[in-house]
Amino acid sequence: MTEPTASEPTDDGRPAQKPVQLNDVADYEDLLEEHDLVLLEFVTSGCGICASMEPVLGAVARSAPGAVATVNAGLVPALTAEFGVQRVPTLVVLKDGEEVARLDDGFQSADTIVDLLETHAAH
Repeated sequence: MTEPTASEPTDDGRPAQKPVQLNDVADYEDLLEEHDLVLLEFVTSGCGICASMEPVLGAVARSAPGAVATVNAGLVPALTAEFGVQRVPTLVVLKDGEEVARLDDGFQSADTIVDLLETHAAH
């Protein structure tokens, strides 16, 4: 699994993170073991909206609770099937390994995603 890259610390002292790329089911399982709150973004190569979401997810990873990961739906079909992904981008929020929220209706703002993660982190 590709580890998040630390850069300048954030305002709360945590190192700034960027989304992790999940390349297989083992990467996904490792991520769930390490984090109780996870945002998965399912993407495909050549998806324009997915590409436009990259900087948004970077901002989310730096400011929101939990881990942020991307999954290429075409390269990890087992996860794509497990989550019943029908279109991309699909964002899935997992709390303790269980799906608690899903956004699959196109581009989402960083504020929308951060609010969603903060809501589920509080529970």
